[in-house]
Order: sequence, then C-alpha cells, then structure tokens
Amino acid sequence: MDRSRSLYGPALRYFAAVARSGSIRSAARELNVASSAVNRQILWLEQSLGHTLFDRLARGVQLTPAGEILRAHVLRTFADLEATLGDLDALTGMQRGTVRIASVESVTESLLPDVVAAFRRHYPGIHLHTVLTGSEQVVEAIIAGEADVGFAFEPPEDPRLAVAFHRDLEIGAVVRPGHPLTQLARVSLSDCLSHPFCFPSSDLSLRKRLDIALSDGGFPPGAFVEANSLKLMRELTRSDNTVAFLTTLGLEQELVDGSLVFLPLADQPLKRDRFTILTSAHRSLGHAARAFFEHSMDALRARLAMIDANSAS
Repeated sequence: MDRSRSLYGPALRYFAAVARSGSIRSAARELNVASSAVNRQILWLEQSLGHTLFDRLARGVQLTPAGEILRAHVLRTFADLEATLGDLDALTGMQRGTVRIASVESVTESLLPDVVAAFRRHYPGIHLHTVLTGSEQVVEAIIAGEADVGFAFEPPEDPRLAVAFHRDLEIGAVVRPGHPLTQLARVSLSDCLSHPFCFPSSDLSLRKRLDIALSDGGFPPGAFVEANSLKLMRELTRSDNTVAFLTTLGLEQELVDGSLVFLPLADQPLKRDRFTILTSAHRSLGHAARAFFEHSMDALRARLAMIDANSAS
C-alpha cells in the first residue's frame, strides 16, 4: 500500500478500493481484510454523508452519481498528498515517490522506454506506474487525478487541463519500399484508398481527421482493416501493399533504416495531428512527477529534432 493511502482512515481507503474493483469481496481481498469490515465502512460513510454511494447489483456494485463525485475527490486528494510526500522526500534526495503516466501507444513504442530508462538511472527509488490507452482516456485520467503526466493527441480545450507542450506532427501514408504510391510526386487520400488500406479505429485522433476528410465522398466500396494498434498497422504495411495512416512519431527507426516509407498527404484537413504533454491545471506536480516531466521534455525535444532532420534529408 502506498503511503498516501495509509495516512487516511479506512473509510475512504475502503471506498476507493471498492470503486476500483467494483466488488466489496474483491476489495476485501486487495486490502487483506474481511468483507464485513469493508461493508461496515461503506455503510458508515454513506450514513455520514447522507448519500448512497453504490448500487448493490447481483454481481458486485456500481457507483451512484454521488459515488462518482466522491471517487473524483478521493483520487484528487490521494494525488495531492502523493505530490506533497514527494516534496518531503526531496528534502532527503528524493529516494521515494510515485509517478503515474498515461500514454498513447506511439509514445510507448519509441520515446517512453528511453525516458523511463534515463529517469530510473537518476532516481532508482521512484516508482513509475504507466498505463497504455487512447488519447481520450489519457485526458480523463489527468482530469480525474489518476495520472500525473499524460501523452496524447488532439486533447479538447478544457480548463482542467494544462497543455505543457504541443507539437503539430505531419500526417502521412506509411507504405513499404516499392509500393506504387512511392512513384507519385504528390499523394492524396483518394490515391491511398485505391489500394488496400488500414484505418485507425474510431477512438484514435487520426481517425477523426480522416473521417472529416472523407465526409463528402465516404469510404470506397469493399472491406478494409481497422485497428487501434500502431504496431499492427506498421506490420501490415510490411507484409503486403497495405497503406497505413500515421505520424512519424513511433516510426523513427523504420524510417531511418528504410524498412518503411512515409508519404505526406496533400489533403488540407489531414495536414497535422497535434501531439501534447498534459498535466492537471488544478494540481501542481510533486518533485518526482516534475523530474519525470522534465526528463520527458528533454527526450521529446531530442526525438523531434531527429524527426525534423530525417524529414529534411
């Protein structure tokens, strides 16, 4: 159990565990206490607050609207205390602490492993908790206090978010060497769709851009591949003449060694996809999270410089 949660009484800790697992029994196993003890604390909390926090279902429990509000408060409270504990640890050299990271796949493919490795060399006592998810879920995790630092594309304008860094990345068609599209001086989306293609799934920011560009003509007839995995899309381009639609982030090595070719798309709505590093506008980063954030910024600037150099050559 981390220190922030151990400093709070059992009611909020038990509530958080039940909300996380969706089951009193599962929460009891996690907490290593009796189910009856967890249930008593939940009932006491509901009586004290004057609100029902969970709907009791045949299998498990589900948060009520009041429970959702309390859950958001508990997450923010634990996150703020974790940041405070990190500040206290900084007084003795920052030997402990936790950094929670939510990231899209393209960052975990290339940038994040290097950032984590460099950070661990400097701060081996800091616990890093990383979740791989879609951009919308990254935003939700930052707002809810479930993550300290988020890597996402095209976040919404929201006063609860702080966009610490952004960079517009070019969108292109990714193909293997020798693909017919490589013979064209200018590649459009319609050119790409005359070949077998793989579209990002609807939860990815790139798909929203593609859907806007296709709003007039729509998809061509016939089946196509749809995926939410950068790795799968990348491998499909290698195995046959499939066209994938990506930015260069996460493809640096393949573009350097020539195993894949990136062809910028000429369609105006598809020019750029905004990559961002997000933090909360309402919570300051603790020392551990701040150190990780700064490592991330340095690594990202170096990686984008490499992308720019490869594009210019």
